[in-house]
Amino acid sequence: QYLVYFLFGLLEVLLAFRIVLKLTGANDASSFVSFIYGLTSIFVIPFEGIFRRGYAPGVETTYVLEPSAIVALVVYAILAWGIVVLIRILAKDPEPTE
Repeated sequence: QYLVYFLFGLLEVLLAFRIVLKLTGANDASSFVSFIYGLTSIFVIPFEGIFRRGYAPGVETTYVLEPSAIVALVVYAILAWGIVVLIRILAKDPEPTE
């Protein structure tokens, strides 16, 4: 259970970084930003196209609201919870029959 929560928690943190970096218009040329985008893109792809992206052009950069990353954040949190509940159900000791 802890491993599932840890792995999905790590994914949630990475997706949260992606959302914040997109919202603040982070520079794609930065190695950290490109690393986060590259690492999380595989997890966001299944949710692309559900909602349109929102763009706000700034003076030096463009700010992007990426709803697919927000949907992914919610879906993966629910998925982690569901997996842990399933593990708990499967790990219960059967009731002794008398």
